[in-house]
Amino acid sequence: MANQEIEKKFLVKGDFKPFVVKETRITQGYLSSVPERTVRVRIKGEKGFLTIKGIGNASGASRFEWEREISIEDAKELLELCEPGVIDKTRYIVKADGDLVFEVDEFYGDNNGLTVAEIELPTEDTPFTKPEWLGEEVTGDVKYFNSMLMKNPYKNW
Repeated sequence: MANQEIEKKFLVKGDFKPFVVKETRITQGYLSSVPERTVRVRIKGEKGFLTIKGIGNASGASRFEWEREISIEDAKELLELCEPGVIDKTRYIVKADGDLVFEVDEFYGDNNGLTVAEIELPTEDTPFTKPEWLGEEVTGDVKYFNSMLMKNPYKNW
């Protein structure tokens, strides 16, 4: 389904793990990492996905996103074609206000030590409560995009 993705991204400064309701290991790579059209291959748990994202708007919070589930076999084959720098992380789900959730990504490998939280919103100005463990907002800061973390990993900062 094609749609606009509206999300805000934050650094994590405290212990969010007591609030986790679900966790999933994710491996992903990029067939194209140019900002105008990133093409991502992802294995999330036991499922494969192909995702295309467009460039963000002025605030960096909103952009086009298209995603389809593909077989895990296809995803593994496509990962072999990806640009160097596969991303490995665990995604934790933490409930927020109403139906909203935080997706907290704890990175491994060359990005070990980096933990970021994203919240997907129905509109850019939807209010939400910021938990104590949520740190500085980094929405729109390209160095925190997964497609950039594979090129300039956290260990190099």
